[in-house]
Amino acid sequence: MKQLKLTGFVIFLFFVPESLTLPTQPQDVDDVNITQKFIEENVGYITIIVFAQYIQEASFEEVEVLVKAMTEYRDKCLGDVTLPVCSKLATDVLLENICALEGLPQKHNFSHCCSKVDLERKLCFLHNKKTDVGFLPPLPTLDPEEKCQTYKNNRESFLNNYIYEISRRNPFVFAPTLLTVAARFEEMTKTCCEEQDKANCFRTKAEPVIQYLKASSSFQKNVCGALMKFGLQVLESINVAILSQKFPKIEFKELTSLLKDVSSKYDGCCEGDAVQCIRDRSKVMSHICSKQDSISSKIKECCEKKMPERGECIVSSTKDDRPKELALREVKFTESENVCEERDANQTIFMAEFLYEHSRRHPELSIPELLRIAGVYEDLLKECCHTENPPDCYRRAENKFNETTEKSLKTVQRECEHFQNLGKDDLKHYYLIKLTKIAPQLSTEELTFLGKEMVTALTTCCTLSEEFACVDNLMDLVLGELCGINENRNINPDVDHCCKTNFAFRRPCFEGLEADKTYVPPSTSQDLFTFHTDLCQAHNEELQRKKDRFLVNLVKRKPELTDEALRSLLTDFTNVVVKCCKAEGPEACFNEEGPKLAAKSQAA
Repeated sequence: MKQLKLTGFVIFLFFVPESLTLPTQPQDVDDVNITQKFIEENVGYITIIVFAQYIQEASFEEVEVLVKAMTEYRDKCLGDVTLPVCSKLATDVLLENICALEGLPQKHNFSHCCSKVDLERKLCFLHNKKTDVGFLPPLPTLDPEEKCQTYKNNRESFLNNYIYEISRRNPFVFAPTLLTVAARFEEMTKTCCEEQDKANCFRTKAEPVIQYLKASSSFQKNVCGALMKFGLQVLESINVAILSQKFPKIEFKELTSLLKDVSSKYDGCCEGDAVQCIRDRSKVMSHICSKQDSISSKIKECCEKKMPERGECIVSSTKDDRPKELALREVKFTESENVCEERDANQTIFMAEFLYEHSRRHPELSIPELLRIAGVYEDLLKECCHTENPPDCYRRAENKFNETTEKSLKTVQRECEHFQNLGKDDLKHYYLIKLTKIAPQLSTEELTFLGKEMVTALTTCCTLSEEFACVDNLMDLVLGELCGINENRNINPDVDHCCKTNFAFRRPCFEGLEADKTYVPPSTSQDLFTFHTDLCQAHNEELQRKKDRFLVNLVKRKPELTDEALRSLLTDFTNVVVKCCKAEGPEACFNEEGPKLAAKSQAA
């Protein structure tokens, strides 16, 4: 599957409750019993995900205690559903159990959340989540033979541990996505443990699973960030654009009906309410498949499949063909005499219909670009509807749309020229410098990750025919990562302005940013130039990571240096590593060369 397809309609990754325990029959309509059975059978996995995402520092042993408590709760309620405790929401029961674990709230510093109730408590736990997981130890790696033996000896403990590790490192990923990753991981383990060359098998099969998780995480954080910073209306605009592009023959009335189910599910999913998230998504998938004749001609076979296969099938299906009777332009919004009257009657519905009509006609545009065009149109009508002759004024709307797209297209072309001219490594250095200068308050880990993702976006997209939409979609997701989910994430005034002022125009806003003038670098940079022989043990990717970290830390300490001076110092650092690792006494060499490089940075 092309990366473009994955991100261009990545919203559909999240509609189906995928589980390690699969229902045995196809789900043709919304079947509450099947969804409930799924939740009951997977209570252990769901508990691990919620606990590990909320309390990332918790040990696996502490998580196991909670799993035992929640399994007992399930069994008690299956035995007698009339018990008072069984009428509570599952998430409330889960959080109560977390807070009841002796000494844990104090140990992991979440007592303040336990003193709250209901939604306030849930939001407190949500704000407790940390995107930057640099405080966690490296992800444990097992030798392939050892991995297979561990799986064979105790499948349940093996999978529980895997779900725990990926959940605490991906605190904002929706529970169904993590269950899908775990199911794929188990499938991969079964296959590779039968192979002669297990190591190569795991390497090959792990890559698409990692990409699926990364793409899912990026999209979900972006959409939840939009919901929490800008509210439901912006979230609904994103969904209108995505659904209309994917299903261009869907009627607007049907779209608004589907939109209610799609948008409402995000409350639970974004807040980390795994059970509600699963229920709401199941409802959306049933809605899509029960109305498939009026939604898309491409998903019939998908809807005949069982969960979770049908969700994956819909994700990978191509965009539906544009209806033949659909004209390239919808004149109703630019030629009608009554545009202002229709807008004033119900502005929300009117703008949603405009976005729907424009999106279904322009599959070649990115989601952010479609939202920009809707913003331009809305601003134009505010101006035109107060003039003496509104129709004369809004007839120039198409020219405005073209100007907006041309501007965005030039930005993408410029970025792809960087990709063509600089090559992968230099391009990464370019973005590492740029991002660190505008947001030096972010951790080194976050900045190196964001720089790498920028390069991945351009490497993926700049050779495709759908270059514009692909680049704009993926780079917008990277900015979503930078801006974060929580409302209370503050970086610096200029970055905060771009992140919080206008969702559709944040990318053009970031384009205009320069180095943060409010940033005060650390007073000493001596440790930056203290090198050790561990550099000689690092090879390939690990060495590249160390170079990236050096560059980011150099910019953090010397933000006033030009890009050329910074790249020159990075080259010097690389040369020092090569020279000293070849020397008879590497440590002595590093002790000599480090101060020289520090002096050069002072003089630069």
